[in-house]
This record gives sequence, structure tokens and C-alpha cells, in this order.
Amino acid sequence: MFTKVLIANRGEIACRVIRTCQKLGIKTVAVYSDADEKALHVKMADEAVHIGASQASESYLRADTIIKAAKKTKAQAIHPGYGFLSESPAFARAVEKAGLAFIGPTGDIIEQMGDKVAARKTAVAANVPVVPGTDGEIEDSEAEEWAKKIGFPLMVKAADGGGGMGIRVVREPGELLEAIATARRQALNSFGSSRVYLEHRVENASHVEVQVFGDKHGNAIHMYERDCSVQRRNQKVVEETPCAKLTPEVRAKLLESAVRLTKDIGYSNAGTIEFLLDGDGEHFYFLEMNTRLQVEHPITEMVTGLDLVELQLRCAAGEPLPIGQDEITHTGAAIEARIYPEDPVMLLPTAGTVKFLKEPTGFNVRVDGALYDGYEVQPFYESMMAKVIVRGKDRATAIENMKKALSEYVIEGLVTNIPLVERVLDSKPFVSAQYDTGFLERMLAGTESSGNELIAALAVAMVLNQDTAANAPPSKWKMHGRRNLMVNRLSSGML
Repeated sequence: MFTKVLIANRGEIACRVIRTCQKLGIKTVAVYSDADEKALHVKMADEAVHIGASQASESYLRADTIIKAAKKTKAQAIHPGYGFLSESPAFARAVEKAGLAFIGPTGDIIEQMGDKVAARKTAVAANVPVVPGTDGEIEDSEAEEWAKKIGFPLMVKAADGGGGMGIRVVREPGELLEAIATARRQALNSFGSSRVYLEHRVENASHVEVQVFGDKHGNAIHMYERDCSVQRRNQKVVEETPCAKLTPEVRAKLLESAVRLTKDIGYSNAGTIEFLLDGDGEHFYFLEMNTRLQVEHPITEMVTGLDLVELQLRCAAGEPLPIGQDEITHTGAAIEARIYPEDPVMLLPTAGTVKFLKEPTGFNVRVDGALYDGYEVQPFYESMMAKVIVRGKDRATAIENMKKALSEYVIEGLVTNIPLVERVLDSKPFVSAQYDTGFLERMLAGTESSGNELIAALAVAMVLNQDTAANAPPSKWKMHGRRNLMVNRLSSGML
């Protein structure tokens, strides 16, 4: 096992990795930009190295600087977290070339599965079903002919994309070429590549992913599935396990397909095979593979009792997986909510400094975050601040536990999306597990069409400022209660 690991990331995932390293007696090295000099992961690590300016391109995306920091501090391995360089084949290769261990798959595997076109072909070769689509990337001149073969509605997708970027839905032939042009521009700006391909759009689909693990000894296992269908702009907001929409028969086929693909490509370390489940819950299709630890990995840990970061470290150190498939059990249900600095009424990003923090606690509650009193939301990075994870004996209990946890979560100084998550938990589609990837957008569109957002926003502003106008600053608890009251009135139609 390693004695010192550098974490090439920041925020809650850096803190998460450090906690497991501390448990195993492994020394940690944090890296930080100008903006993160006082960040929690810097305080938690045994050592910290400054790597550049606040912009990610000048710090967290500088592979050479990060590797130099690892060599300087005599770290033996680098954990990439997620985002930034976590799915960069060039970075993985550079780490290994420097004589360090990359805590993830090889650069060749990252490259193979990061190319969406190549990944589709790999899935087909492994006899895993894929969504009908083009054989590979397309030229604009081929688009209309392919669209006729595939059928509308369809998706234009970036071949080298991820995170929901470079995707456009096309419902009419006249929209096709413009959608392709837009997807190419976004893909080029985001990934440096304008390659796109076409897929049929599976309507009323759910986004279901399987947590897989492989080692360097040819072993491959799954740790069951997660339903990640509560999304907005292709970004996940709430995730849960198990997926309540799966029958035992379909679940067994889904899990077996994920393990088969993992084994076929010789995958080592943590990964996620993502699928689309059709509206009837009878057919699933390969979507992509994420060659890293996922944001939502804690819900898998809650129901299996496994530490996925520890398994990552052990696999990267060359150890065989310490558990077999028949030893992995799934007990109860778990839900994760991502906490963003976002106005739940106007759905716009917010900024500010955490003036008062009270995180929920309890036997079945976990918070993965990097917040503290005085924490300032930075405009340079992805805006997720924390994750609330709960477990219950069953799905209904887990939902109630999440509602209770969120009611206890106080982050003063910032407006957050907590009221929006609470609305999701109370909605009939979510409670009945009859939701799909378009559910949240439809829910929000229904609210927006009522014309109440501006009224509600003004009402919130008036109520929050009421005491201040009378020269009596309101208490933090009173402000928190008033904000929730106004948003709840909005969601219930009282405004």
C-alpha cells in the first residue's frame, strides 16, 4: 500500500479522499490555487502545495505542475478525484511515465471509453445493447440520410464529450443542421473536438448506472445500480439506489452486461457503466462509461458498507479485489442530494460567503462537503458545494430521512437549491418512482408557465429584508425559515 498520496483535486472530493487515506494511515498532499489557499482540503491534508492562479487552466488542469508537486513531496500515487484531469488519458500516462501510480484505469482505457463512438463499438463487441445510431462520427453532409435511418426524435452528441455538454435534441428534420452546428461549437469549446454522432432519442427514459470495479488480476464485479434520472440541463441533482423501476429479471441482465463489458476491456479500478432504461422498464441501452469515481458513489457505500476510495487505492497498488461478487450485499435504500448555490425560485447561480453553517447529523445521514463558516463560493470552479446522503430500511424511509436532513441543513449567507430538492422529494412522480430524465425540467416548466417566479422572488426579498428595514437585523434561523416558507408557498400554489 502507498504511504503518501497526492490528491489532484479540490473541494468535497479532495476531502473525501483524504478521510479514507487518514483511516488507512496514508499521508496526503493537497494542491491548491490562489482561490483555495484557505480551503478545507488544504487544512485537512498533511502537506499542501500551491500550484497556480485561481483559474483552473492555470492550476488544477496543469498536469506538469501537479506531477512536479507529487515528485517534490515524494508522493507515490495521484488520486484525480472527478472532473478536472480525472478522465484525461494524457494525464494518466504522464503520471505513470513519471514513475507514479495513477489511482484509476490506464490511459489507453480512458481514451478508448472516453471516445463515445469507440465506446459504442466496444459495447457492441461485448454484446451489450446500444441505442440505435450512427456507426461513428458524421459529416454534416451525411446527417440527413442518417437521421432518416435512425428516426426522429434523435440526439446530436459530442463524440469526445461528457457531463451533458455538446448534446442537442432534434425532433424535426428542419432543426437538424442547426443542432449539429451548435453541438459542434459547444464540443469544440468544451473538449477541443467538434466530432459528433447521432443517436435515436429514447423517450421517457431513465438514467440508470452500474458501479463496477476491476483489478489488475482480471477480476471484475458490480456493486449494483443507481438511478440518476433527476436532472436539469443534463446535470444530476438527486440520485438513489436501488432503481425502483427495475424488475428482478431486467436488473440481473443489466448488472451482468455491465460486468461483462468491464471484464472484456480489462478494466482496473472504479468505473461506472451508464445505461438508458426505456419508459416501460423492459429494455436498457449502453450510454457511456465514466472511467473514474462518480459524484454519487456515497449512496453505493451506504447500502453496501464498502469504502470505494479504499478499494481504489488497493487496486491501484496492485492488490486483487478483496471481495467477490457473492460477498457484496445491497441493504436498504439510499438517496443523495447535490447542494448548489442556486436560487430555487429563479434557478440562477448565487454567490456569497457562508456566515453560519449547521449540517444535518444522524445514524443514517452523511454529508460530504468542504464548507465551513467563512467559506466563500468561488466563481472559478463547478458550483456544487456539498452532498447530503441518507439511508433507510426502504425507499419510503430514505425519502423521509432525506426530508428531515434537509430541514436541518442551514447555510446562511448563501441562497441554495435545498428548497428545490425538497419539492422533488414531495412530488408525486418521485414518490411513486414514476419519473424519468425529463421530470425535473417538466416540473420547472410548469412552475415557470404560471408566471409566479417574479412575484415569489420579490416576496422573498421583501420578507428577508423586513427586520432590516426596521433596524433590527433578523436572526439566521428566522431568515432560513422565511426563505423556506416563501418557496413552499410558491410550490403549493399559494403565490
